[in-house]
Amino acid sequence: MCINAKTRVQVTMKVFKFGGASIKNAAAIRNMCDIIKNHQNEQLIVVVSAMGKSTNTLEEIHKLSLSGKEVNQQVNEFIKYHLEIANELFGDHEIIEQEIGDWRQYLEESLSDDTLNTNQHYACIVSVGELLSSSIIGHYLIECGISTTWTDVRKLILTDDVSPEANVDWTATQKRITAYVNEHDTQQVILTQGFVAANNDNQTTTLGREGSDYTGAIFASCLDAESFTVWKDVPGILNADPRRIDDAVLFDELSYNETSEMTYYGAKVIHPKTIKPLANKNIPLYVRCFDNPEKDGTKIHNCETIHTLPVIVFKDNQCLVSFKSKDLTFVNEKGISVIFEVMHDLSIDMSIMQNSAVSFSICIDYNTAKIEQLIEALNEQFDIRYNTDLELVTIKNYNHESIHKYLPKGEILLEQKSRSNYRVLVSK
Repeated sequence: MCINAKTRVQVTMKVFKFGGASIKNAAAIRNMCDIIKNHQNEQLIVVVSAMGKSTNTLEEIHKLSLSGKEVNQQVNEFIKYHLEIANELFGDHEIIEQEIGDWRQYLEESLSDDTLNTNQHYACIVSVGELLSSSIIGHYLIECGISTTWTDVRKLILTDDVSPEANVDWTATQKRITAYVNEHDTQQVILTQGFVAANNDNQTTTLGREGSDYTGAIFASCLDAESFTVWKDVPGILNADPRRIDDAVLFDELSYNETSEMTYYGAKVIHPKTIKPLANKNIPLYVRCFDNPEKDGTKIHNCETIHTLPVIVFKDNQCLVSFKSKDLTFVNEKGISVIFEVMHDLSIDMSIMQNSAVSFSICIDYNTAKIEQLIEALNEQFDIRYNTDLELVTIKNYNHESIHKYLPKGEILLEQKSRSNYRVLVSK
């Protein structure tokens, strides 16, 4: 709930998040506008991602520029993509084209700024996707008669540093968000960016890939919102990726705990950090399909439902890293703690681990730079070997039938079973 500073009327707040697929072209943005129109009588905060696969393009531009390679082609394609969408929405609209020119200048200045460290360089470049998409969408919502105010999220969400997955300063963020909303006209849609934030020095930061879900949860939590809705290209949360499993089944509802487990195992429907701030305030999360907005989708809330349906999660591009003591002593708690400390410093997340007397193995997302840094930091203490191009499959609520049905072919490099979960790492 929030209070309008002028009228002091108590207002119900809802938060919507639209991801890249839901705003990938002009038709998708028109559809988004229709969804918002249907909720005009409610106070809305709308969080948007970069359009389509723009973040992938910007990450490529970042990597190429760091290596001293030419990026003009990629920058031109990025700008052309947005300009075509803007022109289709507005026609020959000089205001939008000027804004696109401004963002292009910002991008090019970031590329050539030698004072930025690697993380700052990354944040400044990739944030252009959200900033530009929200500018175009903001103008279009106004064109459609929806009273909208564009808000720079970097003035509202404060983080501790400029790492690619910066930590939120919740106390400062709460104060900024509530102060802004309390002064805001409750009849206007507040439009802002996901994934992006800033630190105390007003440097642009990011919340991690796919972090727009998390942004929406931050706003919902700080404002004690009635609900948070994520609009996606799937009908809700299913027990498997429908692009890989033909008979995937939709969940009508899930508990916070069940959803957290699924995201931990690698399910891509919701960003892993999204659930906790919502659960803390008992705010329901709805996952709904933007192509069928009349459908309820999946409701994630504080419920006691117990699902026996197997949940199958595939995690690609995995790497198995194995550590052995050079003197053949046991890899005990002390040795493992050293490995964990380095992983923490390098922001390496672990998917699964397993140890024997003289070795310790972890499964992580494959990233060449991170692997090289990990080996460099630990090769004096351990013999380190790794396998790449692996797939981690998790079957939650497994039975023998589901293991037989969903286990992929390939050599099994690691296998774990618990009372309810079966996890296997296989080579492709």
